[in-house]
Amino acid sequence: MGMAAPIDFHTADMVRVLNERAPGNWPRYETAYGELLVSPAPRAWHQEIVRRLLLSLSRYLEVERVGHPFASPADISWGLRNVLLQPDVFVVPMASARSLDWSQMRKLLLAVEVTSPSSARADRFTKRLIHQARGTECYWVVDPDSRAAEVWHPGDLSPQISSEQLIWEPRGAVAPFVMPLAELFEPV
Repeated sequence: MGMAAPIDFHTADMVRVLNERAPGNWPRYETAYGELLVSPAPRAWHQEIVRRLLLSLSRYLEVERVGHPFASPADISWGLRNVLLQPDVFVVPMASARSLDWSQMRKLLLAVEVTSPSSARADRFTKRLIHQARGTECYWVVDPDSRAAEVWHPGDLSPQISSEQLIWEPRGAVAPFVMPLAELFEPV
């Protein structure tokens, strides 16, 4: 009779310590229901896409004051002991943003992961399932290699695939956020 392999269980507090010790915020550590996720420093192209998304969302949210954007490193745990995620870009309601306290940011209006070869599985499955379970209103998986994006909402069993543009329609906004993917993926 075989023995069960030991299960590594990483708490949010354990991961916070790892992240504090990581030089220059890399590697980035996250935990998904105890599973340790480790991301090496991203490619420059990944960071450029994150910058463009953050800049465009910031401009949009200066007009449509429905939330505030952030970029990782972050500390999103929803108060759960065994979850700590760091979305590449995310938007929280203004009230929680004003707290300037990660522990108060438990409702995400939008979360975006820009995939890298090392993160695609976790972004598309592990993290997405947590975001859906925690009620993140809209979750984008942006894939620079395929120049497309997956759009997920709570309860979705499959994504909407977009190769033309990203559209986000937050509650309370007069106009939607629209980001043409040709603009997002335009060479530097």
